[in-house]
Amino acid sequence: MTAAIQVGAILIRQWPMAELLTVESDVFSGNWNRVTLLNGSALDRKIRALGWNFIFMATEAKAVFFGVIGAAGIREALERILRKERRQSFNCLEVTGIVAKRFLGVPYVVVSAHFRHVQQSCYLGSSEARQTLQDQLEWARG
Repeated sequence: MTAAIQVGAILIRQWPMAELLTVESDVFSGNWNRVTLLNGSALDRKIRALGWNFIFMATEAKAVFFGVIGAAGIREALERILRKERRQSFNCLEVTGIVAKRFLGVPYVVVSAHFRHVQQSCYLGSSEARQTLQDQLEWARG
């Protein structure tokens, strides 16, 4: 059983560059892994030391679920956020908020995250270019 996701957690898509980073991770969902020992800034330093860039996307992605804060609800919310990502083809996600709230006495939780992207260039390419690269990498893996 994987540990609970907390604010600051990084999810990274399985791809060849992720293997070169040699970071410890465990399976989160599908082809996404949760980085276990590093937060966003530590991972950023490691990526920059390799000559790559760890781009932070300013747009916040959110998902809401009813109930109290729990691992199952947070996992479901993050999986919904990752399904939205498919159109953008980013390869990382950083959890930036898990907030419990109430409306008319009904508890709910807002999970927020920012997509991140590891690449060589300091300029973010189009989503089509990122998708093409992702398809080529998956084809190369077999």
